[in-house]
Amino acid sequence: MLQAVKSANPGHGDEPWVGRSIERVEDAALLSGRGRFIDDLGVAPGTLHATILRSPHAHADILSIDAEAAKRLPGVAAVLTGSDVKAVTTSLVVGVKAPVECWPIAMDRVRYVGEPVAVVVATDRARAEDAAELINVEYRPRGAVVDPLGAIAAGAPVLHDGFPGNLASDRAFRYGEPEKAFADAPHRFSIDIRYPRNSCTPIETYGVVASHDAGEGTYEVLANFQGPFSIHTVIARALKVPGNRLRLRTPPDSGGSFGVKQGVFPYIVLIAAAARITGRPVKWIEDRLEHLTASVSATNRATTLSAAVAADGKILALDWDQVEDCGAHLRAPEPATLYRMHGNLTGAYDISHVKVRNRVVVTNKTPTGLNRGFGGPQVYFALERLVHRIAIGLGLDPLDVIKRNLIVSGAFPYRTATGALLDSGNYQEAVARAVEQGRLAELKAKRDAARAEGRLYGIGFTAVVEPSVSNMGYITTVLTAAERRKAGPKNGAQATATVGLDPVGSVTVHVASVPQGQGHRTVLSQVVADVFGLEPKDIRVNTEIDTAKDAWSIASGNYASRFAAAVAGTAKIAAERVAGKLARIAASQLNVEAADIVFAKGFVASKHNPENRIAFSRVAALSHWSPGSLPDDAGQTIRETVFWTPPELTPPDDDDRINSSLCHGFIFDFCGVEIDPTKLETRIDRYVTMHDCGTILHPGMVNGQIRGGFTQALGAALLEEYAYAEDGSFLTGTLADYLLPTTTEVPEPEIFHMETPSPFTPLGAKGVGEGNCMSTPVCLANAVADALGIADITLPLVPARLAELVRGAEPPPPAGAAVAPAREGDRRLRGEGQAVVKGAPEQVWAMLLDPATLQSVIPGCQRVDKVTDTHFRADVTLGIGPVTGRYRADVELFELDPPRAVTLRGGATGALGFGSAEGRITLAPDGNGGTKLTYSYDAAIGGKVASIGGRLLDGATRVIIGQFFTALARKAGGGRAEGGSFSPFALLAKAAGLFGGRR
Repeated sequence: MLQAVKSANPGHGDEPWVGRSIERVEDAALLSGRGRFIDDLGVAPGTLHATILRSPHAHADILSIDAEAAKRLPGVAAVLTGSDVKAVTTSLVVGVKAPVECWPIAMDRVRYVGEPVAVVVATDRARAEDAAELINVEYRPRGAVVDPLGAIAAGAPVLHDGFPGNLASDRAFRYGEPEKAFADAPHRFSIDIRYPRNSCTPIETYGVVASHDAGEGTYEVLANFQGPFSIHTVIARALKVPGNRLRLRTPPDSGGSFGVKQGVFPYIVLIAAAARITGRPVKWIEDRLEHLTASVSATNRATTLSAAVAADGKILALDWDQVEDCGAHLRAPEPATLYRMHGNLTGAYDISHVKVRNRVVVTNKTPTGLNRGFGGPQVYFALERLVHRIAIGLGLDPLDVIKRNLIVSGAFPYRTATGALLDSGNYQEAVARAVEQGRLAELKAKRDAARAEGRLYGIGFTAVVEPSVSNMGYITTVLTAAERRKAGPKNGAQATATVGLDPVGSVTVHVASVPQGQGHRTVLSQVVADVFGLEPKDIRVNTEIDTAKDAWSIASGNYASRFAAAVAGTAKIAAERVAGKLARIAASQLNVEAADIVFAKGFVASKHNPENRIAFSRVAALSHWSPGSLPDDAGQTIRETVFWTPPELTPPDDDDRINSSLCHGFIFDFCGVEIDPTKLETRIDRYVTMHDCGTILHPGMVNGQIRGGFTQALGAALLEEYAYAEDGSFLTGTLADYLLPTTTEVPEPEIFHMETPSPFTPLGAKGVGEGNCMSTPVCLANAVADALGIADITLPLVPARLAELVRGAEPPPPAGAAVAPAREGDRRLRGEGQAVVKGAPEQVWAMLLDPATLQSVIPGCQRVDKVTDTHFRADVTLGIGPVTGRYRADVELFELDPPRAVTLRGGATGALGFGSAEGRITLAPDGNGGTKLTYSYDAAIGGKVASIGGRLLDGATRVIIGQFFTALARKAGGGRAEGGSFSPFALLAKAAGLFGGRR
């Protein structure tokens, strides 16, 4: 057994590098524009570029795909549809055992807006996008469902035959004696929560570069995939190759992820298939509109949570009923979001009795995946809102109820009812410090003064446990004990690190963890420098992953806040093993015992005689230059690779208890907010957050992680929601509709720390990057509920939603007011008006029915085909804002009364949108030799609804109609339009054009 050798006098004086906020190694390149992101890296000559044609429908059968025109376009190498991809791949792994397939591209049916329908591969991206607009897809729409409870209601549209009633999983759990606790308790409180769907929006979107070697039968893929690398197995299986035939690499830099880049893996399969079919490398970079519409998001969840409560506010039992919405496809690792927190369903509280029902459903929305907080926001919003309600219901102070239920300080390691092993903590001390340092008494006095003045001011509290370093076995809790025994055990959280020494004694560290801005290279250089008595600048750190060359495991990757606790700790172990060998070598040369060796200030020296020393670089290089001179018991010191997994992470037991994460930090937050009584805007007056994340490795970056999590959580609380119409159309597809917090909206939180090192991790560190995403949304909600004196509250806390809570729903229109019927899920456009055109009604009538004339006057019209005298088809290219697209309009004429009146009805379909409309036009002489046209129209928009140009929809429609009649007037010899006019083709095509097309 090699002894662990620690450096004496590491770094500066006796102060170790770990624990200091040194300058980040990464910043020089990133801040000067020299980062190496996936789209910055060169590609092989002959590389093709892909664009993806996506479904405008949330649920529809694909009747036909006509890609001939696209294939004929110069520069197009291939157009892939479902059948092409299916020929060279197999279904992705589905997250539960069920007769369901999951493909990276639609086969015969689309199930969410944005689902890939075809992939166009061309010599450049622009040509590929031009070709995609030439593809004609015929759909037959089906009914859609977007609400998780509605999905399991009788009669709901079914997405997959293998998920009867859209139910993918239904499991019940029981811990302790919850029924008895509820029967005996003097009080019962219950709360219904609808946690909304939101997502991460990293600066950099998905990217994939794939190639296929037909001779070797291998794939090589470069992707900004973050892990977990268990998905490598999923990708290899989908591509129908052994794992050693799939080389997956990551770029040196990643422009953020926060979890969402786990979701790039279906596109890895899709682009790799394109590379195999074309025989050339293929590159695909996702654009922002695609990312918002079709990348993964966090799950939305419907929760009913009940508590059995004693008279003093002590919670005796919990009853969870959770319905998880995983979107259209249950892709691995889902339903991980639901089960990651299974061991932590009692939060920071000492609760012995728990009952749980977990249901997983599918809906016509984007598939879900990893997202910062990963299940924590959904759990803690319900739990901490319930604690607030208990306090109000019993007439107690919410903080007193929190403190009464906290796990006592002497109980750690503490086993929760559902199986988590909470490693360390002193929650009472953390709360006391936060209350004092955060000046809670002052905040309460401020609230009292504000209320005395009639202002809306509230204080919110929350206490949460932040799990980190996920146990791979937690997801198997979705299976029964018998099913788990049949499948074999799955558990652990293996981390990998390699420390190597080169022929001049330089130190290199490699870890299988892809950074996304956390500062891996800086922290690892601190950790290893302390072991070797060097400076961080002496350590070179490589965080790229190459599965063909590097040491990695299926648990590798950057997720679940595992870097500080697991990855950095594993690097420390690897460095200590190398140091132990170097100590034996140095001891033999210095004629001392190995136990007398110390590493300090670039030397390896005798602890008792510091002048008896040798340069670190010389000792470190000996395995290269003179391996024969090494002591027999030293072994080589060229490279040491360590695979580490903690023994505390075991599989679920037969009673479904699972220690779902290795270590558990603690967060206590409180805040004061004021609500504007007129605008109902929420202003954060003060936000205090206390963190215990064990040993702090780099204080500056820890605070940066806390600020980042707080900012993202503030967005979830006040601004962000992936919104869908009832027909599944996506309503928030641009950053004008999916609002993100900026520095203007984000206050500076007051951050405080205490450290209770974890006994389970090599450095005593715990995760810290996700915690405020779990605590802040509910803390703000509790404060707003306190300010407004309301019981129920739903995120995001936008003014319109608060106005409805405070003032009630808007009153119905007065009796007698005309209200046109609306079709569910449609965005409605209605209008009426007049136009004057020179020429007699007979002349104008003839022009309206002449294809050549229509082609010349419809804005953006490419061609008009006359199917019959009363049936026309047109191809139109239109755009607004960031979107331009090609759309096909199909219009028929009814109720003809030539030349006086006609009714037009039809639809238009484009790449990402569709519309339908009906209008009535009447023509009458104006008395001056011209024609007066009177019109009325009613249009409905579907697909990617109102998210692109949505704020300009009505105005843009009027503009395009006006353009049509201006051109018509010119064609007729002059004239004018009054209040806008009506064109069936222009309206229909424009309506669809607002929702998709070229980016």
